[in-house]
Amino acid sequence: MVTAGAPPAAATIERLEGELGWEVTQVYGLTETGPFLTVCEPRPEHAQLAPAERAVIKARQGVELVTSGELRVVDSAGKEVPADGAAMGDIVYRGNVIMTGYFKDPEATEAVMGDGWFHTGDAAVTHPDGYVESRDRIKDVIISGGENISSVEVEGVLLRHPAVQEAVIVGVPHPKWGEAPFAFIVLKPGAEAAPDDLIAFARERPAHFKAPHGVAFVTELPKTATGKIRKYVLRNGALAIVAQ
Repeated sequence: MVTAGAPPAAATIERLEGELGWEVTQVYGLTETGPFLTVCEPRPEHAQLAPAERAVIKARQGVELVTSGELRVVDSAGKEVPADGAAMGDIVYRGNVIMTGYFKDPEATEAVMGDGWFHTGDAAVTHPDGYVESRDRIKDVIISGGENISSVEVEGVLLRHPAVQEAVIVGVPHPKWGEAPFAFIVLKPGAEAAPDDLIAFARERPAHFKAPHGVAFVTELPKTATGKIRKYVLRNGALAIVAQ
């Protein structure tokens, strides 16, 4: 199965392959790019990994497609970030699949393509093996106490909780840290969990400061027609909850 659009969490890939026997390969691109730019190409050495470790790699966006062009991950100064799996930058691309521009909107075109590269707006890291991993939309990165928090990373942790069906992280204002993560959770049918349980679960796995400061349980998440989470709707809901 080839999947694209919203990136699946490693826990989801592990379940699909382990429980259903599917082989999952992720590809990545945008409407502006024709669409595919990368593929998370499996390597022979991946087959020797434990299922959970292999799923973590499969959740990455991968390497550039040879038919599409050139990929880089760059910082705000346009310099390529080190391939250390930690330094985040913007995924940029140039090649024959990139649009010529937005229809009758030269200002928007210049904003994303003015330097000759298409700036995707996706915050990502490059791993030592060259595989790129999208961590968030740049506009969705949570800055807490000067540290960047990837909502996608925290969502992936929460999805490993046995009671969690779906998880979304948004940023909300915090009087001390500036911003803090807030979680919206859909539980599996018949499952039970308390907010404190999920917060403690998250604190055990990524860095302590990345754990959500609040949790709200919902029966379903607002989504677009293509299944992407409407985070701005949830962010407004979180602001209302925090303000109470």
